[in-house]
Amino acid sequence: MVWTIEYTETAKGQLRKLDKQTARRIVDYMDERIAGLDNPRSTGKALTGPLGGLWRYRVGDCRIICDIQDDELRVLVVHVGNRSAIYQ
Repeated sequence: MVWTIEYTETAKGQLRKLDKQTARRIVDYMDERIAGLDNPRSTGKALTGPLGGLWRYRVGDCRIICDIQDDELRVLVVHVGNRSAIYQ
């Protein structure tokens, strides 16, 4: 099963603000490691509290906050950023 990885406009803007190497690592991680999984919930971690229902993936010091949409086989990247600022 192949999952489609899509980015919100907010996430695209956050990726542009990161240095090119980090942004490339994040995009490669999503395309190579998450898109090919049968279940994208097998990696990452479920979030609780105000971000409940969303999932996070970790790439170095960056966090990728995603909405996994099973009915469309889509992983929608909502936010991307450094771990110190992403949950605020």
